[in-house]
Parts: sequence; C-alpha cells; structure tokens
Amino acid sequence: MVMMNEDPTTVIPELALLVGAVLAVLVGAWTPRRRQGRVRVLALLAVGVGLIATVIAASEPPSTTFDTYVLDTTTHAVRAIVLVSLALILWWSRDAVAAHPRESEFTALVLLGGLGAVLMAGAADLLMLFAAFLLASVPLYALAGWAKTGATTEAALKYYLSGAFAGVTMLAGITLLYGAAGTTGYEVLAEGLVTGAAGPAAVGLVALLAGLAFKAGAVPAHFWVPDVTDGTPPPVAAVLTTIPKIGALAAMWRLLLAVPEAIVPWPLLVAVIAAISMTLGNLAAFAQASVLRLLAYSTVSQVGYILVIIAVGARTPEALPALLFYLAAYALTNIGAFAVVAAHPARTIDEFRGLGRRRPLLAIALVVSLLGLVGTPPTAVFVGKLTAFTAAFDGGMAWLAVLAAVNTVASLFYYLRWIAPLFRDEQPEPPQENESRTARHGAVAASALSLLLGVAAGLVLPLFATM
Repeated sequence: MVMMNEDPTTVIPELALLVGAVLAVLVGAWTPRRRQGRVRVLALLAVGVGLIATVIAASEPPSTTFDTYVLDTTTHAVRAIVLVSLALILWWSRDAVAAHPRESEFTALVLLGGLGAVLMAGAADLLMLFAAFLLASVPLYALAGWAKTGATTEAALKYYLSGAFAGVTMLAGITLLYGAAGTTGYEVLAEGLVTGAAGPAAVGLVALLAGLAFKAGAVPAHFWVPDVTDGTPPPVAAVLTTIPKIGALAAMWRLLLAVPEAIVPWPLLVAVIAAISMTLGNLAAFAQASVLRLLAYSTVSQVGYILVIIAVGARTPEALPALLFYLAAYALTNIGAFAVVAAHPARTIDEFRGLGRRRPLLAIALVVSLLGLVGTPPTAVFVGKLTAFTAAFDGGMAWLAVLAAVNTVASLFYYLRWIAPLFRDEQPEPPQENESRTARHGAVAASALSLLLGVAAGLVLPLFATM
C-alpha cells in the first residue's frame, strides 16, 4: 500500500542537492579563486545531509509525494547510490578542478545532474519524468564543455545535439502515450492503455524508451558515449558515464512495470536492446587503444547486462534486488576505473606499461576495477551479474542469460589487454608523470568499496528486496 502525502521533508535528499548547487554558484561567485575549495566542502556537506536523510527515510513505508514522486526501495537505493557516487567524484576530482576559473561551476553542474538522476528514478508521472530528464541533461551538456578546450567543445556539441534529438523523441512518445491512455500518471496508465489504442501506445513507448536509452547509453542511442568520454576530462567522463545511467535505468524499470505486456510486448524489445548493447559494446572495445574509449564501450556493454534484469522485471521477484545491487556495483567500479585514469597522465594502453612497479597501489586498484567490470569474484559486479543471470533464467529468458555469459567471457580479453602492460618492463623513456594524489586515493577507495560490497552482498541484497 502506497500512502499519499505532500510533506516537503520527505524530499530532503533532493532539496539538499538543489541547495548545494545554488550555494555552489553563489559562494563561488564571491570567493577568491585560491579558496574555491570551500565550495566543494559545501557540496560534500549537502551530499552528507542527503545520505543521512535517505537512511532515515528508508525506514518509512512507501509513499507518494505530490502525486508524482514515489518514495520506495528503488528511490531510496538510487538516492544512496547517486549520493555516494557524487561524494567520490567530488573528492577525487579536487586536483583536476582546483584553482580552475570555473571550479564552482563544476561542482554545481555535478550536483544538478545528480539531482536529475534521482528524480528520474522516483518519477511516477510522465511529465515529471521528462522534467527530470531535462534536469539530468542540460547541466551535463554544460559539464561536457566545462574545460573549454577544442576537444571538450566538440564533445559538448555532440552530446547536446544527440540529447536534443532524444528529448524531442521522448516528448513525442509521452504525447502518444497520453493520447492512448488519457493520463500521465503511472498508477492509472495501465488501465488507460487497456481501453485505449494499442498502436499509438506501442509507438509512444518505443519513443519514450529511446530517450531513456540515450541517457543510459544503450543501443541505438549509444553513439555519443565514446566521443564524449574521450573528449572530456576523466572526472567529467566519470560523471557522464555513471550518474545519468543510474537514474535512466531505474526510470525505465519503474515505467515498464506500469505497462501491461499484453498491450505492448516490451520484455522482448528490452531483451533485444540488451543483447545488442552488450555485444556491440564488447566488440567495439576490442580494437581500442585509448583507455577512455575502451571504458566508454565498456559502459555500453554494462548497460546491456543491466537491461537483462529489466527485461524480466515483471516476471520474477529476483529482478528488483538484482537491478539495484548491479547499479551500486557498476557505479563504484566504473568510478574507480576513471579515477585511475585521472590519477595517471597516460591515455593509451601502452602508456600504462610498468605502472605496477612505479605505483603498485594504483595498479592494484586498476586491476580490481577492470576485473570487477568483467565480473570476477569477489567483486560486487560478480554478484550483480550472478543475480542478473539468475533473474533471466527465472524470468524465462535463458537465452539472454547465456548470451550475457558469453559476452562476459569475451570481455575478459580486452580488459586483459590493459592489465598485461601494467606488470611489464617500463618503456625506455617513460612519460613525465604528473599524478593526482586525490584521484589515486579515490581509485583505491572506490575499488576497495567494490570489493567490500561484493563480500557483503549477502547482507545488502535483502535490503534491496523490500518492496
């Protein structure tokens, strides 16, 4: 039973992110460049307040705020995942953004993007979903071009143009669904679709999923991911390949469960997208020499694995804890990999040669992150993939689980291409190193958390199973 309320204190985590972003702009405008670090401190305090409020709210029964925003296990989990991810990125990006003319803007844009991701996950109305989609998009367009170099400007333009097209497509889908169902609320959407026109409903749902696929970086809206990831600084790339994906995938889950399979056979559609995403992402990653492009295609394949869970979301109770756990595991592991890239000046696989001797702790963090993305025990992604495969079998899509397992084995080869040079002899003239200490610490922390989450999976999964 979901209760209705209009208590603003139920959205303290969201308000904390909003206030933090506003304060970042205001305080940053009146603070000397050499003291901009106080803006980051304010942002981390806002994140801390949001985490405390999330823990308190998670003990309350499910409810709906202002008729458009659901507070349940999914929302609370996404809140926690996004807030922890924001804290990690804001912490280890300090060296990269410190004393930058737009340091406070970086902080504000990251917080707004995180707010949009959280709102997408909790949206229970199509209009609310689109508003959250815009909030998770527009600040991140600006973030992509934050450094204002030639490469980042091009990346921002590509991201913006792709996002504008996806947004228009998504809005058209919402219009068609409203025309077919006569409502925008998820609770009564199923009833409206049963009595409405099935054709426009199917087209509208596909268009809406196209917009969410763009935010998640799934096929066929994945084409922006490698160019934008490779054209932006590692902290920005970490945000773009982690934060919006969490909100978009959770939003896709909530929306699809409100649509009857008898009206629109969405499980097969999502399964096909999952199969193509994981396969194409892995195949494209094989030939990459740039570590950022390799990680970009890796994120596409990871989204494919997560979509396996969403495809069987309405068929097995194992799907919800599997989805939320995988999102948490992916966030920590992906952030750890990008932190290593931010800590080390190399940008190609060969330039990481000998890192195991020069920076053994950083090399270990990278190995843990990359093997974690493969799904090697005892990392968290291993448990995430195991629960995803189990859910696929229970949901009657064994073929999808088999394909995901094959892709997992295949992905090991391109991750090993990056791991192997770490422990080989150094190049005759190794590149001049200018490592980031905070990024190195962030990489170690994120990789350690991914291991801890994997070991503690037996305690965490039951928390995500609460409906």
